[in-house]
Amino acid sequence: MKKIDLHIHTIATISDNHFDFSIDNFSTYVSRSGLDAVAVTNHNIFDRHQFREIRNALGIKVFPGIEINYFGGHLLLIDEGEDIDAFTRKTDKVSDKIQEIGDYLTNVELIDIFGDLNNYLIIPHYEKGPPVNAAGFDAIADFVEAGEVDSAKKFIRCIKDDGKLTPVLFSDAKISDVMDRFPSRHTYVDCGDLSVTRLKECFRDKAKVALSPDEGNKLFSIFDDGQRISTGLNVLLGERSSGKTHTLNRISKEIDGCKYIRQFSLVQQDEGDYERRFNDDLTRRKSVFIDSYLAEFKAVLNDISNVDITENHAKVEKYVRSLLKSAAEVERRDAYSNTVLFSETKFEISQDEVLVKLIESVRQLIENIEYRDVIEKHLDLSSLRNLACELIESLWGKALLKKKRGFVNEMIRDVKQGLRIRTSATQVEEVDLYSCSLDDRKVAKFESVAKELQKESVISEEHIQVFRIVARKGPFNGPGEIKTVSGLRTAFSKAYSYYQSPYPYLLELRKNDALSPSEYFKYFAKFTYEILNRDGFAVSGGERSEFRLLQEINDSQNHDILLIDEPESSFDNIFLKGEVNEMIKDISKVMPVIVVTHNATVGASIRPDYILYASKEMENGAVSYRLYSGYPTDKELVSTDGKTLRNFDVTLNALEAGSETYKERRRGYEAIED
Repeated sequence: MKKIDLHIHTIATISDNHFDFSIDNFSTYVSRSGLDAVAVTNHNIFDRHQFREIRNALGIKVFPGIEINYFGGHLLLIDEGEDIDAFTRKTDKVSDKIQEIGDYLTNVELIDIFGDLNNYLIIPHYEKGPPVNAAGFDAIADFVEAGEVDSAKKFIRCIKDDGKLTPVLFSDAKISDVMDRFPSRHTYVDCGDLSVTRLKECFRDKAKVALSPDEGNKLFSIFDDGQRISTGLNVLLGERSSGKTHTLNRISKEIDGCKYIRQFSLVQQDEGDYERRFNDDLTRRKSVFIDSYLAEFKAVLNDISNVDITENHAKVEKYVRSLLKSAAEVERRDAYSNTVLFSETKFEISQDEVLVKLIESVRQLIENIEYRDVIEKHLDLSSLRNLACELIESLWGKALLKKKRGFVNEMIRDVKQGLRIRTSATQVEEVDLYSCSLDDRKVAKFESVAKELQKESVISEEHIQVFRIVARKGPFNGPGEIKTVSGLRTAFSKAYSYYQSPYPYLLELRKNDALSPSEYFKYFAKFTYEILNRDGFAVSGGERSEFRLLQEINDSQNHDILLIDEPESSFDNIFLKGEVNEMIKDISKVMPVIVVTHNATVGASIRPDYILYASKEMENGAVSYRLYSGYPTDKELVSTDGKTLRNFDVTLNALEAGSETYKERRRGYEAIED
């Protein structure tokens, strides 16, 4: 297996924070990490003189490359390196086209510059930001064998999914003259000769790509000294002050997207302060949920806020009066009032919202990656593209027609004004009867939706182990409740008198200058958000801490790794063995988890995939911190520098305070049982 890192920066560009390149640090990184091949991939630029310096200094395979802004994302383009001058001429064209943030190449420009893309290794950002959008990816899909991800979690997800690209994990490092640690993100490939051609062949077979050289995708490197952890569940053991928390802190700095549940962070210390923080967190989550739940109602409310029924009715009444008066005067009309344009109505100009939304829907179908297989099963992408083009042409045609009608409307208005000055005849007032009727229907529908919103019901129920998160909606029971929700020092008494009639209620809200129109949606229904225990009652003080721990663990699914520092410091064994262990085991099936513990309930009964042991040792009169690791069934745990410890002794000492203490405690339990 060959260890590679094909995403390395050596020049600060407009896409980077400033750094000064160090060839010495590059050499140290390569030798310390044991790399077999690297690629120099700066943003939209290639420096052949620097590249030759790097290639001569490193003594390993160094590929010339470039990271290109492409369709909203980035992609790596890596060359074989046989003709550096020719590659430079091509990359110079990229630099000429991409001068500012936001500039990017299209697929046509990419092929125009580099020719046959089969001659290069093309690796787009895949599950990594900024990702290449679907249209850009489709245009070069035939030339792509691998996609770059940014975490071991995403690597495992992609490697297991036959519908996803072969993942690769690279450092994306900036080799500067100030580096306090070296990257640990690399990929191993089962590849003999390291060349672009052989790497492309290798990436076509997921079985030839891994996170570790000898353990496949079970383990991956976490530190630059080669220390590895499991992609599943790890337990970190050790005596007090042996470097366990220090290790977690290092990992949290090393990996972006890390969820770190620190020791004692969730326990109740000052009761008043804890209750406040718990309620603040609950309020925040409730607010997010309500905003999401009411998103469609907000859209309806924004639309109805522009409707003025009273004004509409006044316009219609004025129109009817002028129509009757004009009819009564038909015998006395003069040459000006008999002119056709005197009573001409203007063209109606539509907003084409439906067509715009339709174009956006088709675009989403074309660009969607997640459900690409399902979409292509039923719809032909070329037909969708043709549909999009035809719809866009229709939108252009409508836009031109709107301009023409607008021009004609202006002429009609000017002519009618001139005629009106010259005649005493009554002119029929203009009114859009269809629009007025539509507004009436909108108000009726709004009334119906708002009243439905005010009905009491459970709208969401989420289970987190033995706890339930229940969200309910219902009517406000007085102006005071609305005032509490608003958080403002303003009266709602008069508005509340119209509460049972939603549209008049909205009109009263609009009269209150202290209220923001964007907040009106909050004042139509009351929402409650409760945490209930297994018996259906609101959680107690101690149960709040248990719930928060489970919630934090559950929320970690949105991160790339989960770190938990000594949960037994805050919770009892029955809770740990049941709810906590079960949830941790489930999450470790999809992402790396590290739990620091001194407790057998967590350390042993959870059945970890891998064991880490932190040790504080004396070497030559100085304190040294060392990590040992191995599988639970290994006889010995091994450090990265080759030292070993007996697994049985380490585990028993850490979890049971030694074998004699364990035996004595076991005899005590047996005596109680007998």
